[in-house]
Amino acid sequence: MRDATALARAIAAGEVSPAAVVRATFDAVRSRAALGAVVEMLPEAEAVRAVEEGAATGGPFGGVPMLAKDLGAPAAGLRQGVGSAALKVRLPVPDRETEGRLMRAFRAGGLAPVGLSTVPEFGFALSAEPPGGPVARNPFDPERTPGGSSGGAAAAVAGGIVAIAHATDAAGSIRVPAAACGLWGMKPTRGAEASGPIFANHLMGIASEGVLARSLRDVAAACEVARVARAEAALPEAPRIGLAIPEDCGPEEAAAAERVARLMEAAGCVLVTMPAPDALGQEVHLLVGRILAVALATGLDALGVPDDEISPLAAANRARGRAMVGTEVFALSNRMAELSDATRRALFGGCDAVVMPVLSGPPPRIGHFPTDHADIDTHLERMEVMAPNAALANLAGLPALAIPAGVAEGLPRGVQLVGPAWSDRALLALAGRIAGELPEIAYPHPVAGFAT
Repeated sequence: MRDATALARAIAAGEVSPAAVVRATFDAVRSRAALGAVVEMLPEAEAVRAVEEGAATGGPFGGVPMLAKDLGAPAAGLRQGVGSAALKVRLPVPDRETEGRLMRAFRAGGLAPVGLSTVPEFGFALSAEPPGGPVARNPFDPERTPGGSSGGAAAAVAGGIVAIAHATDAAGSIRVPAAACGLWGMKPTRGAEASGPIFANHLMGIASEGVLARSLRDVAAACEVARVARAEAALPEAPRIGLAIPEDCGPEEAAAAERVARLMEAAGCVLVTMPAPDALGQEVHLLVGRILAVALATGLDALGVPDDEISPLAAANRARGRAMVGTEVFALSNRMAELSDATRRALFGGCDAVVMPVLSGPPPRIGHFPTDHADIDTHLERMEVMAPNAALANLAGLPALAIPAGVAEGLPRGVQLVGPAWSDRALLALAGRIAGELPEIAYPHPVAGFAT
């Protein structure tokens, strides 16, 4: 497996130099520019120094270049824009003192952030097509989205530009791109990963951060590198695995979820068929939408961004957030607690973990999430139809692992494994039982940096 772990080992063994890895990465950025995965790179000399530093640090990823996401934990030397030209000129360039603690943890594990990946404007879409570009495209079918909001990250990893990339998840934004591009990704338990010192992406607790990668071992190692909380929840040796298929899920996605569930059954789990919590998922999705509106209004107002510098969709969503008074926001927090409790009861009343599809069908074509209109409700509905029940794990703070479950009709199909809070390590171990039995994904491009 040529993944980030293997690349770190090749660097440590002297099979390839940090400078050569950087040259290959920059060559891949240029040659695969049509994927639209990258919005900014460090100067090449600075990238070499960062990768050399990572190699000297060692750890599981010593010297491996990665992309930071254009929102979430900032990386030194890379000015985020959150998919918006208006923010790109207003946000500061972080240095090593002001970059995110998550990035510091990644550096301690040997990773070297050398660029920023594409996101939708303000992260508000399950695609990555910011109004000013670039448009992130799926390496398996460039006419389709790689998902979002971590779409550029997924396109970069599946497209071989980097072996691993930073990602965030407030309503499925790690799991959706993972499913669309045949990758692994973990949305961790709320509070399990390093965060701060800036909490602009906290979003009332629904957002978590992690990575996208081609292997389970990369994701597991990244979770350990980023982990700050040590509490753990174990699963039984023979856990009851619920299989939940949303009502409107397509046959290929349903088959992928059943395939993963059957592999778990063969690995010693007890399989339980359960109804998908679709009505609950829809209510949670709408509540998450209101949180995102309030967060957008708060952030844009704080920076003094006028409406004429953002898209009509963003301006309408900002207005929706501004219109909410303090009592309504307080009521949101109470409803969050109620729906979190309902989620835990619905998912784990008769089982220990749940397998569900991530997407309802293949990733949609480019242009499915336009921003030149003000119909927020239609936009939110498209997101929920594409990734039903994805926001449940966000609202309840649960860990959810995206598992690549094969390819059908030329496109990857992905499944998520959701567990109780603090069962992150247990979920990773459970996936480890079946990882070797999953269909192999033939990625369109090799990972840049390996010696030929």
